[in-house]
Amino acid sequence: MGTKIVNRIMLIAGLISLLHSAFSAAHHRTYLRLTEQDWTRLPLDIVVQIVVSLLVVVYNLIQVVGNFKEIRATVDMQEKSWDTLGNLPSFYTFNHRGMALYQNYEPEESSSAGGSKSNLDVDY
Repeated sequence: MGTKIVNRIMLIAGLISLLHSAFSAAHHRTYLRLTEQDWTRLPLDIVVQIVVSLLVVVYNLIQVVGNFKEIRATVDMQEKSWDTLGNLPSFYTFNHRGMALYQNYEPEESSSAGGSKSNLDVDY
């Protein structure tokens, strides 16, 4: 628990340092305009502060967030059976153009006798 608190403090310090470096870069640009000097690049201390702050923020953000899931799909799919892999309820469609083609269609009563014909078979 102690390392999480240290990581959060370092994350906040890194964000503050990153904001400070952005402010310093804007202040440097304003200084160059006022003194009518050409813009060449940021001073080395601002660049170093940006890079170090960014590294601190990224590292501590990863530590604070916690465990990541595997990117590979096979890790999640290993626990599923073949029957559930093809089951996509979001793609079920009950109101489709077949209703307009067969306006007098009356669905058969589903029986548990298990006849050779399913409810999806249509006689032409």
